[in-house]
Amino acid sequence: MELDQLAQDDPDLDRQVAGEIAELGVELRSHELDLLFTDPYANHNAVVTISVGQGGIEAQDWVEMLLRMYLKWAENRRFETEIVDESRGEEAGLKSVTFIVRGARAYGLLRSEHGVHRLVRISPFDQNHRRHTSFALVEVMPELESSDEDAVVVSPQDIRIDTYRSTGAGGQHVNKTDSAVRITHLPTGIVVTCQNERSQMKNREMAMKVLKARLFQRQQQEAAEHLDQIRGQVMPAEFGSQIRNYVLQPYTLVKDVRTGYEVGNAQAVLDGEIDPFIEAWLRWRLGQGTQARSQVS
Repeated sequence: MELDQLAQDDPDLDRQVAGEIAELGVELRSHELDLLFTDPYANHNAVVTISVGQGGIEAQDWVEMLLRMYLKWAENRRFETEIVDESRGEEAGLKSVTFIVRGARAYGLLRSEHGVHRLVRISPFDQNHRRHTSFALVEVMPELESSDEDAVVVSPQDIRIDTYRSTGAGGQHVNKTDSAVRITHLPTGIVVTCQNERSQMKNREMAMKVLKARLFQRQQQEAAEHLDQIRGQVMPAEFGSQIRNYVLQPYTLVKDVRTGYEVGNAQAVLDGEIDPFIEAWLRWRLGQGTQARSQVS
């Protein structure tokens, strides 16, 4: 009370007190968010794959829009990103893309994005300007550290490695060697590819890293009491299974189905402003865990 009175009489002191209060608020919020990262792999980097769902060319364009959204988000946070592999659509967009996000708690933050994302808009590919619905599946896995990779044993007899010529720009930049690598894990049917490097050896190393991340994730799912503990439930990328809706027509709204959190400025979200959705999911997830523990006890 005395400090407040002094601050009212001294403008400089008032500004100083206001600044210190703001700093304390930021620090308190940071500590509060620390409590939300309960996943043991929260501090790992994230391996993200976006795959096309129902919607044809529209859905392929949607995959590319989501990629841009996450790259913008990572750029705003000063995270590093690396595109490991991408498969372009015949006419537009991407059929699939895999990339790595490296930064503090990248996986802990991005695991909230796992699931089906639904877009509703007037199609730029439709001459009749009709409204279309598109779907894309976002999968998020932790990038394994050395100690984690040792726990995943991949037998040479269980994998098939194929090489092929990577796609990309034409002309003098075209890759004329079979540097792209595709690894198929025969027991599980998991397929990973990498073609971002010109060296076949580097592509093979990165593809194996992604394969181990997928196998590690699979092991964790099988060991978990609930399948959604690490990655979330696996759902088809189609209507009725989405975790978030992005509506651009006839109104603009982005709403998360799980948490109920919504934002009217859809363009801002598509420009990478997804932190409010991430925080809402973390709080919702923590509440789900608390509720489950109370039911068991």
